[in-house]
Amino acid sequence: QVQLVESGGGSVQAGGSLSVSCVASGGTFSRYGVGWFRQAPGKEREFAAGISRSGGTPYYTDSVKGRFTISRDNAKNTVYLQMNSLKPEDTAVYTCAASVRGPMAWGRVYDYDYWGQGTQVTVSS
Repeated sequence: QVQLVESGGGSVQAGGSLSVSCVASGGTFSRYGVGWFRQAPGKEREFAAGISRSGGTPYYTDSVKGRFTISRDNAKNTVYLQMNSLKPEDTAVYTCAASVRGPMAWGRVYDYDYWGQGTQVTVSS
């Protein structure tokens, strides 16, 4: 079984930056595609960013393109999400998820096999 633990959440003012991390254990991390999802108060969970097994194919939802950067360090079993130019609408619980599948749809939650507990990111005006 794979366990995912997020860290790095916190509060930041609009325009600032924050980085969150997802550390995996219990499996072969390099075999998993990893996605970051977020859920704001009163809204549905949405896909934010994803990264392939090799780290060479990042994916982003339109609302974060140009501001967020996803990366991974397989030697450390860690995926990072660097968030720049943060906006109040970025406020959400950010959760990482891993998929053991090859073919998958990044934004489809059912394609992921393991989920972390989430970390709160709050962006103030």
